[in-house]
Amino acid sequence: MSNLLSSLSKTIHASLALAIILFLGLFMQNDGFSFDRAFWSWVARYVHVVVGIMWIGLLWYFNFVQIPNMGKIPDEQKPAIGKVIAPAALFYFRWAAAFTVLSGLILAGLNGYLHDAMTFSIGSGIPKHTAIGIGMWLGLVMAFNVWFVIWPNQKRALGIVECDPELKAKSAKTAMLFSRTNTLLSLPMLLTMVAAQNLY
Repeated sequence: MSNLLSSLSKTIHASLALAIILFLGLFMQNDGFSFDRAFWSWVARYVHVVVGIMWIGLLWYFNFVQIPNMGKIPDEQKPAIGKVIAPAALFYFRWAAAFTVLSGLILAGLNGYLHDAMTFSIGSGIPKHTAIGIGMWLGLVMAFNVWFVIWPNQKRALGIVECDPELKAKSAKTAMLFSRTNTLLSLPMLLTMVAAQNLY
């Protein structure tokens, strides 16, 4: 067991295997599932939740753990964060954001409410679609911030892209402020998405 858990790759593969075994058990208990729109909607929702947890989890890691504690780290140890940990975390952060948006759009399309939600259900007046639409737009704004503001500024702040010290400091501040903006939007975004699934 120690060998399994000491490797992240083995741990993730084992987790995936357990999920597949559990799915097959549920599949057989239910006498199978129809591989119809409802099934693929479930698959899209599962992927959406998994990558969404990765995205928001890393957003909160940056804002609740890394940023507040950087001042407590001795200068000689900071390169370990800036050169190793932060770039790796930002890789998963930005791709989780992209796949959260993509899987969410696929899910909305499969369930037939994509257009209605994106227009806040103004034409049809369905409150559930208004709620999920608000969440979708907040998610889109947050993903835009990740890819087009936070990541370009972080590349300069972390020295991945060379620039002068003044621009590097300015970029670090901009990245932090937009990361905080996404933290600000994260609870309302999650509220509307959960509300759309549970209040209507």
